[in-house]
Amino acid sequence: MPNPQPTLGFVLNDVARLLRKRFEQRARCLGLTRAQWQVLAYLSANEGIHQGGLADLLDIEPITLVRILDKLEVAGMVERRRHATDRRLWLLYLTPAAHPMLARMRLLGDATRQEALEGLSDEERAQLLHMLTTMKRNLLDACDRPVETADAQA
Repeated sequence: MPNPQPTLGFVLNDVARLLRKRFEQRARCLGLTRAQWQVLAYLSANEGIHQGGLADLLDIEPITLVRILDKLEVAGMVERRRHATDRRLWLLYLTPAAHPMLARMRLLGDATRQEALEGLSDEERAQLLHMLTTMKRNLLDACDRPVETADAQA
């Protein structure tokens, strides 16, 4: 008999999907794709990272990232700089033109989160963030350990 109650994983997935969907509805006016705004957001917190490292953070293939970066570079929002000692690496930086776009994205993100958290007190919001952060840390630690054979067969 199927479980009528949704599991934590399904609810988290739905919440993440709906947050992205609502943000995209708000962000259409910016003229960026979801992939482009995700690259800008991650790059803003990791300027000077090389392309492979950013691809890893975004969990996308490096060739996919190269295509996104090409478009952002043409739009004047991202620049590639050669690594000082390794000519094979390109380091990524935001241009001054990207900062106003990021500010607008942050405002749209704030409004989207406000909608999602409506009805929760400041204390409940803090607890939710704490619990999700703990879950994330637990899973990051678990991903660094091998899966036991019994777990994989279950």
